[in-house]
Amino acid sequence: MVFFKKQREDDSAFDDDLLDIRQAIDKAKLPEEVDVVVRKELERLEKTDPSTAEYSIAINYIDYLISLPWHHFTEDNLDFNRVEEILEKTHYGLTHVKERVLEYLAVRTLCQLKSFRILVVDDEDIARTNLEYVLKKDGYEVDTAINGIEALERVKENEYDLILTDLKMEKLDGLQLLEEAKKIAPHSEIIMITGYATVTSAVDAMKKGAAYYMAKPIDLKKLRETIKLIKKKKRHLQMAKGPILCFSGPPGTGKTSIGRAIAEALERKFVRLSLAGLRDESELRGHRRTYAGAMPGRIIHEIRRMSVKNPVFMLDEIDKIGQDFRGDAASVLLEILDPEQNSHFVDYYLDIPFNLSGVMFIATANIVDRLPPPLLDRLEVINFPGYTEAEKTKIARYYLIPRQLREHGLSNMRPQFTDKAIVKIIREYTQEAGLRNLEREIATICRKLARLCLKEDDKNQCPMEVDEAVVEKLLGPRKYEYEVAAAKNRIGVTTGLVWTEFGGEIIFVEASKMRGNQKLIMTGSLGKIIQESAQTALSYIRSNAAEFEIDPDFFRNTDIHIHIPSGAIPKDGPSAGITIVFALLSLLTQRPARRNVALTGELTLSGRILPVGGIREKVLAAKRAGVSVIVFPLRNKVDVEELEEDTLNGLKVVFAREIPDLVDIVLMPRE
Repeated sequence: MVFFKKQREDDSAFDDDLLDIRQAIDKAKLPEEVDVVVRKELERLEKTDPSTAEYSIAINYIDYLISLPWHHFTEDNLDFNRVEEILEKTHYGLTHVKERVLEYLAVRTLCQLKSFRILVVDDEDIARTNLEYVLKKDGYEVDTAINGIEALERVKENEYDLILTDLKMEKLDGLQLLEEAKKIAPHSEIIMITGYATVTSAVDAMKKGAAYYMAKPIDLKKLRETIKLIKKKKRHLQMAKGPILCFSGPPGTGKTSIGRAIAEALERKFVRLSLAGLRDESELRGHRRTYAGAMPGRIIHEIRRMSVKNPVFMLDEIDKIGQDFRGDAASVLLEILDPEQNSHFVDYYLDIPFNLSGVMFIATANIVDRLPPPLLDRLEVINFPGYTEAEKTKIARYYLIPRQLREHGLSNMRPQFTDKAIVKIIREYTQEAGLRNLEREIATICRKLARLCLKEDDKNQCPMEVDEAVVEKLLGPRKYEYEVAAAKNRIGVTTGLVWTEFGGEIIFVEASKMRGNQKLIMTGSLGKIIQESAQTALSYIRSNAAEFEIDPDFFRNTDIHIHIPSGAIPKDGPSAGITIVFALLSLLTQRPARRNVALTGELTLSGRILPVGGIREKVLAAKRAGVSVIVFPLRNKVDVEELEEDTLNGLKVVFAREIPDLVDIVLMPRE
């Protein structure tokens, strides 16, 4: 008796669960294709024993589908001036970056503000006039045509978002108009309206591309709702079209914070997903439900967590994504980021398409060269340059210091940082293109000030002015010094400029020779490209030895060793060619190389100097190291002329086409 009672209670609970699920499905108002899948799953669930694992899997699946934001969007703030104000307020400098972001947002804003144009085609004056009146009252821009031929002429002359057409008309009926209009304007949606509605005509109309089929007399409420849905769909599709922005630059230059500012300006929700080290493609695409513990991918998971279909989604560190036996995660990004594909993105767990076209994807990378070419082709790269010393000083003064004082409880005491103190922190305690270490050092000073202010024995120990002496007292001895300014001119040692994922950097190329068997020895964790540059440099000198007054047989019974210090750091790239050439020329001619002259450029076997990238970052690295003369390839002159005036302050720039032009600039006379 107890057993049967317990069974009835279990059945009752089972029925209650199914009733709750059914009510949740009805309340969710899912898209038609999703609703079909959910109700089929529910039918299967009704025949499943609640004690089985399949029952809980199905419950979780239905619950997940219901909880996704199929129709939930946040309305964008279309005040374009406000967007500009927020970007200016939150970020100093980055002028070209902000200009490109504003252009991008301006296009998306115009897509939202664009008027919705409708063409009403009907040979009945009353029907045509009534529809025109109703739709204009709803705020739409409406044109009319009395037959299909006139409608086609209007479609050729104007672009319409929607065409409302009668089926039965003289000369050219609605189905013929539908076919011809789709050829001329494939993006225009068409609603077929008729007083002779039949299943056959409805099927024909839908097959030929009609969006909806309505019978006369028209239900105005239903028509209005249908037009609103079409307008909403087209607006989000228009906004989705366009490039996916990829912010590229050294760490600490503001890539992520610009993304947050865009979300704040548009009043959208912001999601950041780090892809660094991600190797398993199921992390993005999800697992099939046949697996135990299957979950959706992180893209769908974050959208569900945000509860909106159009967040600003930042894919951080996209250049550090991995690849192994678990699949190629980068290939999944092709579908996610391609506007032509992401409207039908299929997560393996959901197993039905989810439209990602409303999401504003922004990617970040330190160096985009690592990205697969098909993925890079879908991105519009915006380079974030490093900051000059003047920019860092202003950013520290107006952004970093006030924030750190506030976070360390020093806002009321308001210790004042002098300009010389800020410059000292930048020059002697940081060496970077971005701002992260600068903010860390300022935070360290604030922590030490907070501790001094709480000492009970002497309340006056907390300085209210932070000058150079206080900086040195709190941060200790300097960590960095001008490498070039502190170095001596040496034979066989030249100064080069390279571009890394951390920004521009100074390198020193050292060359020496010894008795041997014509070997070129290279050390310093050098990549294949830089090794080939060294071989090219040696071949160039050997073939032009007479021109440089070098013994043509200098390589006989000799080994030459080229070393680039900091051997633990891998080095590669096509910009060290001329630096290696002059290290060898200095060694072979016994003329010391000027250490305050920094070189960058690739070399050909004939001695021509080829252009390189990362110009601004290299200039900033030269200034940080105390370089006074920079040598660039002649073809980089345009890039240098685009730099801001203060970026080149204190530097002499030399442009060269061939190696002989630079010999007396780089090498000193023999001692």
